[in-house]
Amino acid sequence: MFQSLSDRLSGVLDKLTRRGALTESDVGEAMREVRRALLEADVALDVVRDFTDKVQAKAVGQEVLRSITPGQMVVKIVNDELVAMLGSDASPIDLNATPPVAIMLVGLQGSGKTTTTAKIAKRLTDRDKKKVLMASLDTRRPAAQEQLRVLGEQTSIDTLPIIAGQTPQQIAKRTLEAGRLGGYDVVMLDTAGRIHIDDELMRESVEVRDIAQPHETLLVADSLTGQDAVNVAKSFDERVGITGIVLTRADGDARGGAALSMRAVTGKPIKLLGVGEKWDALEDFHPSRVASRILGMGDVVSLVEKAAQTIDVEKAQKIAHKMKQGAFDLDDMAEQLKQMQKIGGMSGVLGMMPGMGKIKSQIAGANLDDSILKRQHAIITSMTPKERRNPKVLDARRKRRVAAGSGTDVQDVNKLIKMHRQMADMMKTLGRNKGMLNRLMGGGGAPAAPSEAEMAAMQEELGKLDPKALEQLPNDLKDALPKGLAGLGGGGGMPKLAKGLPGLGAGLPGLGGGLPRFPGVPGKKK
Repeated sequence: MFQSLSDRLSGVLDKLTRRGALTESDVGEAMREVRRALLEADVALDVVRDFTDKVQAKAVGQEVLRSITPGQMVVKIVNDELVAMLGSDASPIDLNATPPVAIMLVGLQGSGKTTTTAKIAKRLTDRDKKKVLMASLDTRRPAAQEQLRVLGEQTSIDTLPIIAGQTPQQIAKRTLEAGRLGGYDVVMLDTAGRIHIDDELMRESVEVRDIAQPHETLLVADSLTGQDAVNVAKSFDERVGITGIVLTRADGDARGGAALSMRAVTGKPIKLLGVGEKWDALEDFHPSRVASRILGMGDVVSLVEKAAQTIDVEKAQKIAHKMKQGAFDLDDMAEQLKQMQKIGGMSGVLGMMPGMGKIKSQIAGANLDDSILKRQHAIITSMTPKERRNPKVLDARRKRRVAAGSGTDVQDVNKLIKMHRQMADMMKTLGRNKGMLNRLMGGGGAPAAPSEAEMAAMQEELGKLDPKALEQLPNDLKDALPKGLAGLGGGGGMPKLAKGLPGLGAGLPGLGGGLPRFPGVPGKKK
């Protein structure tokens, strides 16, 4: 949603960061570009003016213009003001009330209220372990109540039985009664919408609000409607009173102005973003993370959270265990591809990585889209279990069969097998180095650095070693030893001990400040 705005702002701020020093005219020119970018993104004029005035007032201060990195300071100021505009702190759905907690959803027709009701209900059930009851109060739109009933079956969420002829007010009373008797934690009320705001819609919403006394009244607004979404939010807040906003279709090509203006104009927080059609395609709205995405800084925290929620821990642990043993077959690779698709695919992951916006054209040129993952998964599933366990049996005839079965070319099959072989080789290498693999897999912490006394003891032990024995060490261990160690061709004899080590003076006791000579150890040339 913020892609075009992100591109514009990143371009403007990059010009500032490349300059060694900034003048007031430089900052003023940059703020004019920022103002233009925000207006083109459909942000409200008053919000844009207030934002640029605050940034410019802070950016032309002496501590910024005279700092070592003035461009970076301006970027930080823009980021801080963006966060303030978006609402500073995240405001999740509040359930701190006596059960059943009533959540009422209001909005215009077609904004996605019914689907969002089901998404929130499933989220509360799966993530917060709440018992939820859904009810449709929309008696005007054909099959609206039936739609929610079907969504309830698909998500395994209870819905209020439909009784024909009841008014929205009667349904609201029945829902609260059923919630109390059924021991539900949350009741979701999906109200009716209209194509535009009218008195009848508002009056009905107010009557339902007075009956249900909802703890949360969420406005569901379509982000594609731009500034009109802000006007809708103002109208509902004045007449009904809303506690938060849910922006749907945030994964579309909307310009993002509604999200940026909503909090500043209405004073109500954006609580959730609808980012797709799937049941889990609902994200908490974190102002600081959204600001980072807009400025091209990525959002690694959200990526990690998403991975933690979607990745199957047991399967991941099994694959990690196989990796430790140096075994990694195509079944494991297929599982990795599925996990990647669950967290948003290649584009979703790259979109949250810092700095990816600057190499967007290179990524597009490399064709790193989600179709690659699907194609690779299709190739693997077109193989027999034996072929997946042992790819070496894949000869030319088998590869042609796999390519035909997956709708790809033999060349694609060869690429996949080569990629798997490289990954498997890497796993075997790591499998031999248990310490490194344990650290990569999260097993144990990094070892603490040796103390000064331990370093002295190690030096003393090294001094006692037979140079002929050192010669027999493997090459990788030789490389790890200090240069100049006995017999290893590093030059100039044994390494000197550090001065001032406890009890050693400048060398070993009784040896006149030097180290003992060993047979075959080259000394200083005379």
